Amino acid sequence: MSETAIKLPAKSAIHSDAANTAPRRHERLRAVAWHLAPWLLPALLFALWNTGCEHGWIAPQILPPPERVYETFIDLAKSGDLAHNTLISLQRVLIGFGVGTFLGFVIGAALGLSRTLEAYVLPGFNALVQIPVLGWLPFLLLLVGVGEPLKYILIAHAALVPVTLSTLQGFRQTPVALEEVARVFAYNRWQRIAYVVLPAAVPTLATGVRLAFTKAWLALVVVELVASSEGLGYLIVYGRQLFQLDLVMASVVIVGAIGLTMNRLLDALEARLRRGQPSAFRE
Repeated sequence: MSETAIKLPAKSAIHSDAANTAPRRHERLRAVAWHLAPWLLPALLFALWNTGCEHGWIAPQILPPPERVYETFIDLAKSGDLAHNTLISLQRVLIGFGVGTFLGFVIGAALGLSRTLEAYVLPGFNALVQIPVLGWLPFLLLLVGVGEPLKYILIAHAALVPVTLSTLQGFRQTPVALEEVARVFAYNRWQRIAYVVLPAAVPTLATGVRLAFTKAWLALVVVELVASSEGLGYLIVYGRQLFQLDLVMASVVIVGAIGLTMNRLLDALEARLRRGQPSAFRE
């Protein structure tokens, strides 16, 4: 009768596995904590809001309880008002943002490629962009009235500024080594722009576009608060006029949720563009 030898793992291998398990567990916990950290402040504010309403620390006339805001949100969704006003606001911001981004890229590229044009145009441009969006409102009301063009122009203006400045910066920060490579390969002006300048400017352009959308979304809400009969900003004004603070809070939450979602999508797009860059263009 033969005996089967049982091989036990070496003592060093056991210690090695135990030593590797602890750091991996620690890394996983850090990753979870990193993803949960941004939600700590909103969760704390919600808890204070709910606790204050339950114990009477906050008067419902000042801040309605969360359950009433939730009921108002459900009523808006069932009646179709939520979908209608959200689509109106998204249409306005996407059209204005698209026009402003395109014009900003054209102006920024022109300034970035011509020192002479920059010397003549940039000082005046910097002076005009210091005027806030609402500062243009009375002038534009006289020119285009209270219709949709007014909203598109103001939203496009809000998006144009960061895209113009980021494009100018991106076109001017091409690494010297890559410029020398372009000269060695005898690239013409358009080849240099397409194969050297634009790839090097991608991170800066992506950051400018993300900031432009944030500015455009804020401008949309401001314009709808002042001059609109539809949209999420209008719902906020309508609720304030009727002293329905639950409608105001529900609209504010919707505005914040959409803005956060779009910002996260643009963050993901920016990260993808950075990953897709050749290593020579990465910082």
